[in-house]
Amino acid sequence: MADDYRTTEVGGRYAQALFDLALETGKLDAVRADLASLRTAWGESADLRRLATSPVISNEDKGRGLQAIATKAKFTDTTRNVLGLLAQNGRAGDLTSVIAGFDALYARHAGIVAAEVISAAPLDAKQTAAIKTALTQALGKTPEMSTRVDAGLLGGLKVKVGSRLFDASLKTKLDQMKFALKRA
Repeated sequence: MADDYRTTEVGGRYAQALFDLALETGKLDAVRADLASLRTAWGESADLRRLATSPVISNEDKGRGLQAIATKAKFTDTTRNVLGLLAQNGRAGDLTSVIAGFDALYARHAGIVAAEVISAAPLDAKQTAAIKTALTQALGKTPEMSTRVDAGLLGGLKVKVGSRLFDASLKTKLDQMKFALKRA
């Protein structure tokens, strides 16, 4: 699901327009909160994903559905209008790209460093705090950290900071050993 959140050229353009409008109207934090809610809903609701991406559902119906969601969630008019515009232009399926693009623009504007920590098992509060402290020391800034679990790692962590990936997972180490043994 996290891989759904990549910025595309089209999503980046809509994200830039949304960011500029939110900044101009003074609703930057409110729009950011709206998009965070949409990100959560996207991950939890197969119906929302189906609504936005189904080629069978007309753009008008997608627009009505997204507008209804925005109204029920009490999103700002700015967010609601952009959702309607995405659907009207046949770009509702680019919603995750718009969210990712907006997040990147917001982080750059606010000087926030985003870090995603991927672990093989859920992290407790003490582990999360220790990772956050280590990242703060390494980056010189306090990161805005998100975590997710990928059981395929077997153990260890992967940490994504911007376009950099720090991979200390057991799976990667085993793969490296296997590769080295094949070469020997």
